[in-house]
Amino acid sequence: MTDSPALYIIPARGGSKGIPRKNIKPLAGRPLIHYSIDVARALAPDSHVIVSTDDDEIRSVAEATGLKVEYRRPASLGGDTIGSREVILDVMDHADRSGIKYDRVVLLQPTSPMRTVEDVEGCLELYTPDIDMVVSVTPAACNPYYDCFETGHDGTLHISKGDGHYTRRQDAPEAWQYNGAVYVINPESIRRMPMGDFPRRIPFVMPRNRSVDLDTPLDWTIAELIINQH
Repeated sequence: MTDSPALYIIPARGGSKGIPRKNIKPLAGRPLIHYSIDVARALAPDSHVIVSTDDDEIRSVAEATGLKVEYRRPASLGGDTIGSREVILDVMDHADRSGIKYDRVVLLQPTSPMRTVEDVEGCLELYTPDIDMVVSVTPAACNPYYDCFETGHDGTLHISKGDGHYTRRQDAPEAWQYNGAVYVINPESIRRMPMGDFPRRIPFVMPRNRSVDLDTPLDWTIAELIINQH
Protein backbone atom coordinates (compact mmCIF):
# COMPACT_ATOMS: atom_id res chain seq x y z
CA MET A 1 0.00 0.00 0.00
CA THR A 2 1.39 3.44 -0.87
CA ASP A 3 2.41 5.88 1.88
CA SER A 4 0.68 8.88 0.31
CA PRO A 5 -3.13 8.75 -0.07
CA ALA A 6 -4.66 8.43 -3.52
CA LEU A 7 -8.32 8.31 -4.48
CA TYR A 8 -9.09 5.35 -6.76
CA ILE A 9 -12.05 5.80 -9.10
CA ILE A 10 -13.52 2.90 -11.08
CA PRO A 11 -16.13 4.23 -13.54
CA ALA A 12 -18.82 1.74 -14.56
CA ARG A 13 -21.99 3.10 -16.10
CA GLY A 14 -24.82 0.76 -16.99
CA GLY A 15 -25.09 1.50 -20.71
CA SER A 16 -22.69 -0.07 -23.20
CA LYS A 17 -23.27 -0.40 -26.93
CA GLY A 18 -20.17 -2.21 -28.22
CA ILE A 19 -20.38 -5.01 -25.64
CA PRO A 20 -23.73 -4.98 -23.79
CA ARG A 21 -23.38 -4.98 -19.97
CA LYS A 22 -19.63 -5.36 -20.40
CA ASN A 23 -18.67 -4.05 -16.95
CA ILE A 24 -20.20 -7.12 -15.31
CA LYS A 25 -19.87 -9.59 -18.19
CA PRO A 26 -17.74 -12.59 -17.15
CA LEU A 27 -14.23 -12.50 -18.56
CA ALA A 28 -12.44 -15.84 -18.12
CA GLY A 29 -15.00 -16.68 -15.44
CA ARG A 30 -14.96 -13.40 -13.47
CA PRO A 31 -17.05 -10.22 -13.82
CA LEU A 32 -14.96 -7.66 -15.68
CA ILE A 33 -15.17 -5.01 -12.97
CA HIS A 34 -13.63 -7.36 -10.39
CA TYR A 35 -10.22 -7.14 -12.09
CA SER A 36 -10.00 -3.38 -11.50
CA ILE A 37 -11.43 -3.56 -7.98
CA ASP A 38 -8.82 -6.15 -6.99
CA VAL A 39 -5.97 -3.96 -8.23
CA ALA A 40 -7.30 -0.87 -6.43
CA ARG A 41 -7.84 -2.71 -3.12
CA ALA A 42 -4.28 -4.06 -3.27
CA LEU A 43 -3.03 -0.46 -3.25
CA ALA A 44 -5.47 1.46 -1.07
CA PRO A 45 -7.90 1.04 1.83
CA ASP A 46 -11.52 0.47 0.84
CA SER A 47 -12.38 4.02 1.94
CA HIS A 48 -10.28 5.31 -0.96
CA VAL A 49 -11.73 2.98 -3.63
CA ILE A 50 -14.91 4.34 -5.20
CA VAL A 51 -16.94 2.59 -7.87
CA SER A 52 -18.88 5.19 -9.86
CA THR A 53 -22.02 3.60 -11.25
CA ASP A 54 -25.64 4.50 -11.92
CA ASP A 55 -26.65 0.84 -12.13
CA ASP A 56 -27.93 -1.31 -9.23
CA GLU A 57 -26.80 -4.59 -10.79
CA ILE A 58 -23.25 -3.28 -11.29
CA ARG A 59 -23.25 -2.10 -7.66
CA SER A 60 -24.32 -5.55 -6.49
CA VAL A 61 -21.67 -7.32 -8.57
CA ALA A 62 -19.00 -4.91 -7.32
CA GLU A 63 -20.00 -5.48 -3.70
CA ALA A 64 -19.59 -9.25 -4.21
CA THR A 65 -15.84 -8.56 -3.89
CA GLY A 66 -16.39 -7.30 -0.34
CA LEU A 67 -16.10 -3.64 -1.32
CA LYS A 68 -18.92 -1.46 -0.02
CA VAL A 69 -20.30 0.77 -2.79
CA GLU A 70 -21.92 3.72 -1.01
CA TYR A 71 -21.52 6.41 -3.68
CA ARG A 72 -24.10 6.53 -6.46
CA ARG A 73 -23.42 8.32 -9.73
CA PRO A 74 -26.16 10.84 -10.59
CA ALA A 75 -28.37 9.82 -13.50
CA SER A 76 -27.31 13.01 -15.28
CA LEU A 77 -23.79 11.57 -15.56
CA GLY A 78 -24.84 8.24 -17.06
CA GLY A 79 -25.24 9.15 -20.73
CA ASP A 80 -23.07 8.45 -23.76
CA THR A 81 -21.99 12.09 -24.06
CA ILE A 82 -20.59 12.39 -20.54
CA GLY A 83 -16.80 12.52 -20.36
CA SER A 84 -14.43 11.18 -17.72
CA ARG A 85 -13.78 14.61 -16.25
CA GLU A 86 -17.37 15.16 -15.15
CA VAL A 87 -17.45 11.71 -13.55
CA ILE A 88 -14.14 12.26 -11.76
CA LEU A 89 -15.13 15.69 -10.44
CA ASP A 90 -18.39 14.35 -9.00
CA VAL A 91 -16.54 11.56 -7.17
CA MET A 92 -13.98 14.07 -5.89
CA ASP A 93 -16.79 16.26 -4.55
CA HIS A 94 -18.28 13.21 -2.81
CA ALA A 95 -14.89 12.34 -1.30
CA ASP A 96 -14.40 15.90 -0.10
CA ARG A 97 -17.82 15.94 1.56
CA SER A 98 -17.05 12.58 3.19
CA GLY A 99 -13.75 13.79 4.64
CA ILE A 100 -11.63 11.45 2.51
CA LYS A 101 -8.11 12.91 2.20
CA TYR A 102 -6.14 12.35 -1.00
CA ASP A 103 -3.43 14.04 -3.02
CA ARG A 104 -3.80 12.14 -6.32
CA VAL A 105 -6.66 10.64 -8.28
CA VAL A 106 -6.13 7.24 -9.91
CA LEU A 107 -8.61 6.38 -12.65
CA LEU A 108 -8.90 2.64 -13.37
CA GLN A 109 -11.28 1.85 -16.20
CA PRO A 110 -12.81 -1.64 -15.99
CA THR A 111 -12.15 -2.12 -19.72
CA SER A 112 -8.42 -2.64 -19.02
CA PRO A 113 -8.40 -5.96 -17.12
CA MET A 114 -4.81 -6.85 -18.07
CA ARG A 115 -3.28 -4.04 -16.01
CA THR A 116 -1.37 -5.19 -12.92
CA VAL A 117 -0.70 -3.76 -9.48
CA GLU A 118 2.87 -3.18 -10.64
CA ASP A 119 1.63 -1.09 -13.58
CA VAL A 120 -0.25 1.22 -11.23
CA GLU A 121 2.71 1.39 -8.85
CA GLY A 122 4.94 2.34 -11.78
CA CYS A 123 2.64 5.23 -12.64
CA LEU A 124 2.49 6.36 -9.02
CA GLU A 125 6.28 6.40 -8.80
CA LEU A 126 6.48 8.76 -11.79
CA TYR A 127 3.94 11.20 -10.37
CA THR A 128 5.01 14.47 -8.76
CA PRO A 129 2.77 17.39 -7.71
CA ASP A 130 4.24 19.66 -10.39
CA ILE A 131 2.81 17.62 -13.30
CA ASP A 132 -0.78 17.20 -14.42
CA MET A 133 -0.97 13.48 -15.09
CA VAL A 134 0.91 10.22 -15.49
CA VAL A 135 -0.83 8.11 -18.12
CA SER A 136 -0.20 4.56 -19.32
CA VAL A 137 0.70 4.19 -22.99
CA THR A 138 1.76 1.49 -25.40
CA PRO A 139 3.67 1.69 -28.70
CA ALA A 140 1.25 3.09 -31.28
CA ALA A 141 -0.10 0.58 -33.77
CA CYS A 142 0.28 3.26 -36.45
CA ASN A 143 3.21 5.70 -36.63
CA PRO A 144 2.27 9.16 -38.03
CA TYR A 145 5.76 9.53 -39.53
CA TYR A 146 5.68 6.16 -41.28
CA ASP A 147 2.34 4.44 -41.92
CA CYS A 148 -0.39 6.81 -40.69
CA PHE A 149 -1.99 8.89 -43.45
CA GLU A 150 -4.56 11.66 -43.79
CA THR A 151 -6.77 12.49 -46.75
CA GLY A 152 -5.93 15.82 -48.36
CA HIS A 153 -8.31 18.28 -50.04
CA ASP A 154 -7.69 16.53 -53.34
CA GLY A 155 -8.76 13.17 -51.94
CA THR A 156 -5.25 11.66 -51.97
CA LEU A 157 -3.34 10.26 -49.00
CA HIS A 158 -0.61 12.26 -47.31
CA ILE A 159 1.65 11.17 -44.45
CA SER A 160 0.32 12.57 -41.15
CA LYS A 161 3.65 14.02 -39.94
CA GLY A 162 7.00 14.73 -41.50
CA ASP A 163 8.06 14.52 -45.13
CA GLY A 164 7.29 10.84 -45.70
CA HIS A 165 10.93 9.90 -46.29
CA TYR A 166 11.17 7.24 -43.57
CA THR A 167 11.42 3.82 -45.19
CA ARG A 168 11.76 1.79 -41.98
CA ARG A 169 9.48 2.07 -38.94
CA GLN A 170 12.44 1.73 -36.55
CA ASP A 171 14.00 4.90 -37.96
CA ALA A 172 10.87 7.02 -37.38
CA PRO A 173 10.37 8.92 -34.10
CA GLU A 174 8.63 6.84 -31.44
CA ALA A 175 4.88 7.27 -31.24
CA TRP A 176 2.65 6.27 -28.32
CA GLN A 177 -1.05 5.81 -27.77
CA TYR A 178 -3.08 5.83 -24.57
CA ASN A 179 -4.05 2.28 -23.63
CA GLY A 180 -6.75 3.33 -21.14
CA ALA A 181 -5.31 1.31 -18.24
CA VAL A 182 -4.01 3.85 -15.69
CA TYR A 183 -4.38 7.59 -15.18
CA VAL A 184 -2.75 9.23 -12.14
CA ILE A 185 -4.18 12.74 -12.06
CA ASN A 186 -3.34 15.91 -10.17
CA PRO A 187 -6.60 16.91 -8.43
CA GLU A 188 -5.92 20.63 -8.83
CA SER A 189 -5.23 20.21 -12.55
CA ILE A 190 -8.47 18.38 -13.36
CA ARG A 191 -10.49 20.97 -11.46
CA ARG A 192 -8.94 23.65 -13.68
CA MET A 193 -9.12 22.02 -17.12
CA PRO A 194 -10.04 18.90 -19.15
CA MET A 195 -7.42 16.15 -19.32
CA GLY A 196 -6.94 16.79 -23.03
CA ASP A 197 -5.68 20.27 -22.18
CA PHE A 198 -3.06 19.11 -19.67
CA PRO A 199 0.32 20.55 -20.74
CA ARG A 200 2.34 18.28 -18.44
CA ARG A 201 1.65 14.60 -19.16
CA ILE A 202 4.19 11.88 -18.34
CA PRO A 203 3.97 8.46 -20.07
CA PHE A 204 4.27 5.09 -18.39
CA VAL A 205 4.93 2.44 -21.03
CA MET A 206 3.05 -0.86 -20.91
CA PRO A 207 3.50 -3.79 -23.31
CA ARG A 208 0.79 -4.51 -25.86
CA ASN A 209 -0.24 -7.80 -24.22
CA ARG A 210 -1.35 -5.83 -21.14
CA SER A 211 -2.84 -2.99 -23.15
CA VAL A 212 -6.02 -4.62 -24.46
CA ASP A 213 -8.88 -2.11 -24.12
CA LEU A 214 -12.23 -3.87 -24.30
CA ASP A 215 -14.42 -1.98 -26.73
CA THR A 216 -15.57 -4.61 -29.26
CA PRO A 217 -16.36 -8.36 -29.19
CA LEU A 218 -13.02 -8.95 -30.95
CA ASP A 219 -11.19 -7.18 -28.11
CA TRP A 220 -13.01 -9.47 -25.67
CA THR A 221 -11.94 -12.59 -27.57
CA ILE A 222 -8.31 -11.43 -27.58
CA ALA A 223 -8.39 -10.70 -23.83
CA GLU A 224 -9.78 -14.14 -23.02
CA LEU A 225 -7.13 -15.79 -25.18
CA ILE A 226 -4.35 -13.92 -23.37
CA ILE A 227 -5.77 -14.70 -19.91
CA ASN A 228 -6.29 -18.38 -20.70
CA GLN A 229 -2.77 -18.70 -22.09
CA HIS A 230 -1.19 -17.18 -19.00
